[in-house]
Amino acid sequence: MLLLAPVALLAQDQEQQDIDPSKPTNLYTQINAQAEYKSVLTGGDLLGTRINIQYAPNSDNLILGELPILHNNSTNKTGVSDVRVRYFTVVKRNINERLIAVAPFLDVTAPTGSTQNGLGQGAWSIATGAVIGYVVSPKFSLFPGLGYVHIANTTGNLPATNGIAFQMNASYAFSPRTFMFINPTPAFLNTDGVWADPVWKGDLSLTRILIPNRFTVNVGFAPNFTQETYTYSTGFTFFI
Repeated sequence: MLLLAPVALLAQDQEQQDIDPSKPTNLYTQINAQAEYKSVLTGGDLLGTRINIQYAPNSDNLILGELPILHNNSTNKTGVSDVRVRYFTVVKRNINERLIAVAPFLDVTAPTGSTQNGLGQGAWSIATGAVIGYVVSPKFSLFPGLGYVHIANTTGNLPATNGIAFQMNASYAFSPRTFMFINPTPAFLNTDGVWADPVWKGDLSLTRILIPNRFTVNVGFAPNFTQETYTYSTGFTFFI
């Protein structure tokens, strides 16, 4: 609360704007905090918080920094997990009445979490690609994306992994204040010329706007069926 207080005061002085977070190609400066629990098949369940700060210098560019602080039940260790940085830019908007955006992105995850303590993956992950926004109806929109993924393992002399990842994000607005994202994100990875089985994963979230243009709350579920991990989360977003 002490950290958020100066932000709240600044927000009160800014001009009111119409914010529509139901479309991920709408870019806003915001603070997001999530409490999460991750059920893991081996290596210990994880419990903690994930904080990300998103800065939009204008309506077409966004920089995101994400800091997870987690506790591993198996090792009984708490600390910073792997941090993430993302850059997102919209290069085209409102191409026609349905195709509303074309947005390339760059996503980097650094191995800052301790693998010994069960808090990190021990690998650099770099993904680059693009997302498009397509309006099907006033309540239903699609945001499919395609990206190239490079994973460099830092825990030994293991070969790098490369591949492609899809996202098939769908947004549905139940009302002007309540909306849902359904986002399957399968990945197909290759190591030394050998294709592994597809990684079937995704995420689902439900968001409620409590204060228009300022404050939302949400619950989420992110399964990874291939690795048999399941993440449950709840949190809030404060728009600046």
